[in-house]
Amino acid sequence: MLELNEEALKELTGAQSLEALNEIRVKYLGKKGELTRVLRGMGGLNPDMRPRIGQIANRVRESMERALAERTAVLKELEKEKRLQSEGIDVTLPGTPVRRGGKHPLNIVFEEIQEIFLGLGYSIAEGPEVETDFYNFEALNFPKDHPARDMQDTFFIGGEILLRTHTSPVQVRTMEKTAPGLPVKIIVPGKVYRRDDDATHSPMFNQVEGLAIDRRITFSDLKGTLDLFARKMFGPKTKTRFRPSYFPFTEPSAEVDISCVMCGGKGCRVCSQTGWLEILGSGMVHPRVLEISGYSSEEVTGFAFGMGVERIAMLKYGIDDMRLFFDNDLRFLQQF
Repeated sequence: MLELNEEALKELTGAQSLEALNEIRVKYLGKKGELTRVLRGMGGLNPDMRPRIGQIANRVRESMERALAERTAVLKELEKEKRLQSEGIDVTLPGTPVRRGGKHPLNIVFEEIQEIFLGLGYSIAEGPEVETDFYNFEALNFPKDHPARDMQDTFFIGGEILLRTHTSPVQVRTMEKTAPGLPVKIIVPGKVYRRDDDATHSPMFNQVEGLAIDRRITFSDLKGTLDLFARKMFGPKTKTRFRPSYFPFTEPSAEVDISCVMCGGKGCRVCSQTGWLEILGSGMVHPRVLEISGYSSEEVTGFAFGMGVERIAMLKYGIDDMRLFFDNDLRFLQQF
């Protein structure tokens, strides 16, 4: 048995591959191996000899298994070095740095807008991007065949189902759920869709709308809210200007301008020498919209506003082509 051990150790030490090492293991320690055969033959020995032979056999097995483990470790390390050399890898070199991603500029602006209004006590509401004609138009005082619908030409999926042209339907859905509860203060971020596609328009863009409903809300509340938003978003020296406008779902309605972020209101190429840049639309919620949504226009009032996130981002960062937001050009995105 000792000779068998010496023979096995010699073969194990001389093995040049893991495959050869495995063959030697099977030869001596396998179910039909040499040592196993010897152990099975112990039944024919004198009972007095069995304990001693058993101890020797266990020592031989331990010796073989130890030699097998040591040679296995050596061969694995040799194979590793060989593989590294063949692949041309220098393990002493520092690792290749992993380039970390960053937030998309639209997400940065989205979060900044939300933080401003969350700080004013607003909550965030969401709704479906695939809407019905009723919520997208009729509940917002866009009757059938109303000319104002032309300004929001959109993608109809079939019948009365369409891709929403603004996030205002969520305002109606929220009022339906909360009426007659007060107050209502929400902002509605999300994607909207219109048939536009040029340097300053996209068939899909992001919008944030706001709605506040309570007793004795006035246009002064609207002006104060948006003036604060403009100064928080574009800087403390930013001025606002309200111009009369028309939206079917608000009355009175106003377009909101800010003093040019490039020239500070002095007049430049960006603002066409006017000193002002348009950023959003707003107004007092139309009484008819309140009534459709379950509120009494005699008891409550409210204001609403809506802004394109791309428009805000373009003004904030001085970007002149909206399509850059969707091209996924790393040269553009890495600037943020």
